[in-house]
Amino acid sequence: MTYRLGLTGSIGMGKSTTAQMFVDQGCALWDADAAVHRLYAQGGAAVAPMQAAFPDSIVDGQVSRDHLKQIITADPSALTQIEATVHPLVAADRSAFIDASTADITVLDIPLLFETGADAQMDAVVVVSTDAATQKDRLMQRAQMAPAQVQAILDKQMPDAEKRARADYVIETDTLEHAREQVHSILQQIRAGL
Repeated sequence: MTYRLGLTGSIGMGKSTTAQMFVDQGCALWDADAAVHRLYAQGGAAVAPMQAAFPDSIVDGQVSRDHLKQIITADPSALTQIEATVHPLVAADRSAFIDASTADITVLDIPLLFETGADAQMDAVVVVSTDAATQKDRLMQRAQMAPAQVQAILDKQMPDAEKRARADYVIETDTLEHAREQVHSILQQIRAGL
């Protein structure tokens, strides 16, 4: 059975880059965002239930994220129903990946790991983190987001300090080399105990 290492961190902290570092060290990687894209794509498991609940969310046989945003903007309570439909499908996709994994360590990249309670299913949790100024700079460069958009996303996520406090390991993403060293160290510790 594979060791389940949850990976999380607020937007702009360097989670995707860090996830790839774990892959480079021989870990399997399951990505929650990629799973949602698969579920929303044509033929994906979320298409039929979303069509039943929100017919306007389907465009060209797939769930449209833009249309979902419009639905949620018009009726914020729709988010709860969307999550109730999608989260179990994401959890099933994650379970199937874990069951099929032949790697000694499987990294599960879940942006809302603590918020959804998925941390309870992990053997350990890694939080990627950096200072607030670096985080905001990364977001403004990467996504061309306005400061208000950045703040709206951050407001939906658990504060970084709380994530750090709940983590088994924290990776500071101040430099690529430092992050890589920390990934290596964490994997050494975990593998020594396997």
